[in-house]
Order: sequence, then structure tokens, then C-alpha cells
Amino acid sequence: MQNEKPINKKKVSKLIRQLLIELGENPDREGLIGTPKRMADMYEEIFAGYRMDAELDVAFSEDADAIVARDIQFYSMCEHHMLPFFGKIHVAYIPDGKVFGVSKLVRLVEKHSRRLQIQERLTKQVADELMRMGVKGALVMAEGEHLCMKMRGVRNDSSIMTVAYRGVLDQKEVREHILAMIQNPKSEFKSV
Repeated sequence: MQNEKPINKKKVSKLIRQLLIELGENPDREGLIGTPKRMADMYEEIFAGYRMDAELDVAFSEDADAIVARDIQFYSMCEHHMLPFFGKIHVAYIPDGKVFGVSKLVRLVEKHSRRLQIQERLTKQVADELMRMGVKGALVMAEGEHLCMKMRGVRNDSSIMTVAYRGVLDQKEVREHILAMIQNPKSEFKSV
């Protein structure tokens, strides 16, 4: 669902102006005059994932047993209420003769989080894309706080955790070692 076309900020600004009117606001009052343009600029930024190509095309030949990137911060928008959800994603993979730079893993998370999303799909998409890039196994764990749960509806302050694992990480013993590395970075990993 890649969209190379930039958003039409002029049209988005008009829509936001109309929304303000429908909500009972005056878009011409001092505090709101620039709001439609600011929101259009903001939406271009927070929905940049639709226009990102974060393929992990730069890889380095290297022997490594496992790579774990902990606490990658993410921000996304719930597709059900268009309210933010955010948190940390931990990405782990078992290389198959090549490794990716950590910045590529951050960009991969951004590619999938900067769009209308649900946390369960976000977790799976990051794991699936890692597998397409030729790793032996991938594990992605996301911990998110959802404003759609905190601000409305149940008004509950809990966080949500989702996990996706692929490839050799289907093996319980290997998966447990990776999870231990995420929870305790000083734990020792046994090679697969």
C-alpha cells in the first residue's frame, strides 16, 4: 500500500477548516487561524509511512548469532479513532550471513508505524518485512499506550503488548533466549 504521491496539504487544510466549523468552532478566531495549515503539515509528517521505502537494502556480511535492538520508540495513529498510540518496539533477528545497521531497523519501524494502524498489524508487518530481507528468524515485541483507551471509552490506563515471531524463532528454546535478551540485555545467547 505504498503511496508515492505527497498529500494535498491545501485540500487537507480546507477539510480541517470545515471540521472546526462542524465542531462549533470559529476557524477565523485568533487561536485557530493557522490550525488547518499546521494540521496539514503535521499529518504529512505523522503519516509519512505511506511514502517511506525503508527496505533493508544495505546489509553487511557478518557472522552474528543474534541482533537485538531494544526500546525503539514509535508513534502511530489508531485507525479506529484516529488517536495516537505510542510506545517501544523491540526488534530481534537471527542473521543469515548478513546484518543490517540499527538505523535501518528504526526506519523499518517508522515505515509501518507512521500510518493509520493497529498495534497487532504493526508488530506482524515489521517481523514479516525482516523475514523478506533474508534472516533466519525474527521476533518483534511492541509495548503501546493507546489514547483511544485512555481518553474515551473504557478510560483505562493499561498498556498493550504484542509479539510476532517468525522462522527459527518458532523454536521455543531460541525464542526464550531472545526474550531473555530483550528483558535482560546482559543475558547470554546460545547460538542456533
